Amino acid sequence: MNPIVGIGEVLWDLYPDGRKVAGGAPFNFAFHCHQLGHPAVIVSRVGTDDLGRELRERVRELGLSDEYIQTDYEHPTGTVQVTLDANKVPTYTITENVAWDYIAWNEQTHELVRRCRCVCYGTLGQRSAGGWNTVQDFLCTHLHEGECFPWRVFDINFRKDQFAQGSLRPSLARAEWVKLNSDEVPRLAALLGCAITDPVAFLKQLVALTTPEQRCVIWTHGERGCDVFGFQEDIHEPGVPARVVDTVGAGDAFTAAMVCLYLEGKTLRECARFANHFAARVCEHQGATPRIDRAEVEMQAFGK
Repeated sequence: MNPIVGIGEVLWDLYPDGRKVAGGAPFNFAFHCHQLGHPAVIVSRVGTDDLGRELRERVRELGLSDEYIQTDYEHPTGTVQVTLDANKVPTYTITENVAWDYIAWNEQTHELVRRCRCVCYGTLGQRSAGGWNTVQDFLCTHLHEGECFPWRVFDINFRKDQFAQGSLRPSLARAEWVKLNSDEVPRLAALLGCAITDPVAFLKQLVALTTPEQRCVIWTHGERGCDVFGFQEDIHEPGVPARVVDTVGAGDAFTAAMVCLYLEGKTLRECARFANHFAARVCEHQGATPRIDRAEVEMQAFGK
C-alpha cells in the first residue's frame, strides 16, 4: 500500500451541546481521502487516557488504521472546544501541551515516508518543537537520501496564535501545493512581511515560494468558490449552493478531493470543480467526517 498521509493533530472536537467528534485537519483530510477510494493514514499521537482509547476506536470505526497514531504516556489526548456563529462558522479553543504536540520521528514514520504518495501538513501540527521537527523530518528525509519526495501539500489552517512563525517559510518552500482561505491571506502576507493591496497579486507571488515542480496556490472562498494559481493556468471555479449545517472540516474535505482527483489524472479545473461540490456536501452535515456518496458528487459536478 502506498498511502496518502495526513500528519499532525488528531483530537476530539467538543461542541456546546455535549457532542464530541473525532477531528483535527490532517485526520479529516485522511478520512476524506479514504472515503474517496484512496488508501490513507494519519500520523499523530494520543494519550493513554480514556479519550485516547476512544479516539483510536473512532478512527478504526471510520475505516482508518491507527497504526501510525503514537501513544504518549505523559500528555493528554488533544481536545478543542468548538463554537458556531450564526452563519455556522466555527471558532476553536485549542488545548495546549497535549499528546499530538509530541509526535516523534521514529523508524515507523521513516519507513512510511518512503512509501507514501502524498503528505498533507499544516501549521497547527507544527506549533511545538516536537511537531515542527517531526513534520520537517518527514518532508526532508528523501532530500537527504537522494530519493524522490512524496508529493507535499501545505494546508495552512491558521488557528489564532497556534503556530510557530519560523515554520512558515520552510513549509512553503517544501510544498508543491499551498492551500489557504480568504481569512488566511492577509494574515500570511503580514507574517511574511508583505504589504498586501491586491490578494491575487500576492498569491501569484506566493507560487514562487513553493517548489518548482507542479506548484500551485489554491485560494478558497467558501460559497464563492475557489481560485487556483500555478504551474498550468490560473483557474476560477464558482461556488456551489449548500444547506449549511456545519462548516467544520469543509476545507479539509476540499483539500482531500483536490488531491485524490489529481492523483487520478484529472485536470486542475476538474479537481477544483469536484472539490467545491464535495466540500458543499460536507457542510450539509454535522461534524467534519460525514459519509458522502462520491458518485452523487460526480453527478453534480460533471453530470455523469
